[in-house]
Amino acid sequence: MRINRNSEYSGSKQDKEHLKFGLPPSDLDTNILKFNRKIFLSVLILIAIAIVIWLLGLTSQEKINITSFASDVIASDLFYLALLVGLLAQLVDGSLGMAYGITSTSFLIGIGASPAAASGAVHIAEIFTTAFSGISHIKFGNVRKDLFKKLVVPGVLGGIIGAYILTSIDGKSIKPYITAYLLIMGLFILRKAFVLVKNHDQKIKHVRKLAFSGGFLDAIGGGGWGPVVTSTLIGQGNSPRHTIGSVNTAEFFVSFATGITFMLLGGIDHWIFVVGLIIGGLFSAPFAAYLTSKLSTKQLLIAVGLLITGVSIFNLYKIFG
Repeated sequence: MRINRNSEYSGSKQDKEHLKFGLPPSDLDTNILKFNRKIFLSVLILIAIAIVIWLLGLTSQEKINITSFASDVIASDLFYLALLVGLLAQLVDGSLGMAYGITSTSFLIGIGASPAAASGAVHIAEIFTTAFSGISHIKFGNVRKDLFKKLVVPGVLGGIIGAYILTSIDGKSIKPYITAYLLIMGLFILRKAFVLVKNHDQKIKHVRKLAFSGGFLDAIGGGGWGPVVTSTLIGQGNSPRHTIGSVNTAEFFVSFATGITFMLLGGIDHWIFVVGLIIGGLFSAPFAAYLTSKLSTKQLLIAVGLLITGVSIFNLYKIFG
């Protein structure tokens, strides 16, 4: 399936930048997902009611357990370290469309968690951070409706299948192949930022297949939805701003499905770390979305390309060094 991007360029500043770097024209306003304040407030009210009902239904022992867990969280050094990791990881992920899962999972594995436990914990945290990040991107006009719709369902299916497989095998065995692919994509994006392209007849290809692969690799490796999907779409000539916003917003549904699958199949450990990731990510999500809406096309291309290339080189060094 292809999304035809061959339309006329306007005289706007953004379209002039896209024309210069060989990117397709910016989308018409009708293709941008709008922020609906009434729906947002309604959802918040329903969530608040559900939380109140849940709290009222707790037994005395359950309330004591929750209070004890809260005390353990506040007293734990791991919580504050996780909060810092979540803050920085979401700032990068929300503004560049990648690296939250990779950063957080790498840290968890570094403290002794298994790949499955690390991926599960990170995806539970991402349910909250990606929800807030997605809302922020919609508010700043960074989400294309057509691209978002094509990403969600295949990404969810890929995530569920990947989570199921990871509970049975070691997902680290395919990491070298994923890393090599990401390195190539990072270099390709950097080239696009510095080499002017004369042909502007760009099309985005195989969006659903890409989303399925991204969701699958994200679950297997604890991160990869952003690097795989964002880097490939930008590499094919899509707007960095709208790619990052659309991919980040779709990631909420992928994280939700993947996280719930991990909970059902293997359970989740490291809850103190999960809480730290959530709180840190929530603080930085709105600012990251604001950065995406303000940075120029070239700045975003360079930032995304350098991030993918640098992380890939480092990971290859760890694997083969």
